[in-house]
Amino acid sequence: MSPGFIISAFAVVLIAFANTAARAQDTKEKAASVMEEDGKHFDAEGNPTFNIENGVVDWYTFSGYRRYHSDCHVCHGPDALGSSYAPALTESMKNIDYGTFLSIVAEGRKSTVGGRESIMPAFGDNKNVYCYLDDLYIYLRARAVGAAPRGRPPKRADKPEAATAYEASCMGG
Repeated sequence: MSPGFIISAFAVVLIAFANTAARAQDTKEKAASVMEEDGKHFDAEGNPTFNIENGVVDWYTFSGYRRYHSDCHVCHGPDALGSSYAPALTESMKNIDYGTFLSIVAEGRKSTVGGRESIMPAFGDNKNVYCYLDDLYIYLRARAVGAAPRGRPPKRADKPEAATAYEASCMGG
């Protein structure tokens, strides 16, 4: 192997790592809403995000809070702060992009941490989760970047017609 090949391979690894590190940590600035469509907010990269103004959360953040506390808090703890069963999503969501989140929740995941196997079950067949993946992502993203406080949001925006239509379509109603 030539030294040039080794240096080139090392450079490719460094570039891949730098790109991953550059997009890995989510922040309030990266999560900022730059576009709204039918009551749903999106960041500059087109990912779903939250909008919290004067203590009022958008519908999708509120819905995500409700869905999280319906299906996820049993393992991941109240307010996504973790438990002895599963990690704090307020931390892990800082480094999980939208596509990865969808994949993990839909397909599940096995990992070994500190010699202990951890299993995230697949929820791709559970309409009570699957139909609200964006809502869950939005809520957890808001919690991870410190935009949404602990507990039930005291004020929320009204449910957009688009959310009602999508919910009926997804749930089969």
